[in-house]
Amino acid sequence: MNIVSNHDGASGYLSSESSFYGESDSEDVKHEDSLDIKFYDAVYWKYHPHLLPVIAAASRAASKTPSTSEALYNPYEGRTYARQLNESVEDFLQRLPPRTTAASFECPWIFVSNPHRTPSIDRDVAAFVSSAQRLLADLTKQSKEIEVSMKGKAQGIITKKLIPLRTAAKEKLLACAKEYQHTSGKWMLFPYPDDVNACWATVAHATVNRELGIAAKVAPDAGEGDRGQRLICIYTKDFSDLDDVKRVLERLAELGMVKKGRDIYYKADALTELNINSGNEWGLKPSLYASKDLLGGPKK
Repeated sequence: MNIVSNHDGASGYLSSESSFYGESDSEDVKHEDSLDIKFYDAVYWKYHPHLLPVIAAASRAASKTPSTSEALYNPYEGRTYARQLNESVEDFLQRLPPRTTAASFECPWIFVSNPHRTPSIDRDVAAFVSSAQRLLADLTKQSKEIEVSMKGKAQGIITKKLIPLRTAAKEKLLACAKEYQHTSGKWMLFPYPDDVNACWATVAHATVNRELGIAAKVAPDAGEGDRGQRLICIYTKDFSDLDDVKRVLERLAELGMVKKGRDIYYKADALTELNINSGNEWGLKPSLYASKDLLGGPKK
């Protein structure tokens, strides 16, 4: 389960795809799916609230009140792998530097929330998944019917015939996500280990200062050394709110997170929930937006 717990062009949900930081979009979306929150299962949430560090953190947070008169909100309050309301961003970054913080059962991701966000609404994820799986089953059935009817024809011709079917199916999936209020999504960055602390510090400060979206997360050290890129997700509330999605992207570009020749992509959590990743059996593109489409080309 994800927090708050992915036609070309900027006018719709579907996006062309090129590369994340010099690698193919398909590989990076696959990397994002392999990293997504597999720790957040029933067993984890059954035992996590009873861990002594979590109890201690919750107690400390409850004993202090924010210095501002504004009511602040943090869905991760009391969780040791996230910034707390009574914790400065600098203290948080020193406590959980992603470059050296080991991934574990107690720390699957490192989170920071925009404390000025509104509380999350309840989502019926199970109902969404059930409805979406029926849509995917229909897509599978119709795709097979087309392939059988066009048996013997060149694969390129068959694929061209399938494109409108896949486009319509993805639009239906996103409409289903909206119906069940499963609308969060994220811009994804993939810095290398040597750069992850600085990149994450920029994102964390901007998130707390309400310059970006509702929250952000970064992958801690999974024991892969310096070889693997780290995933940073910058979340927005609603993938269909293109103004907000673009606003966050533009701020990321201003902060130097969108580099020349290195497009970044936006993915809906609903599609991650359905395991619609690179090379999926339905032939659907995992991402919704590309920075090159919304910015008119990567910025320096």
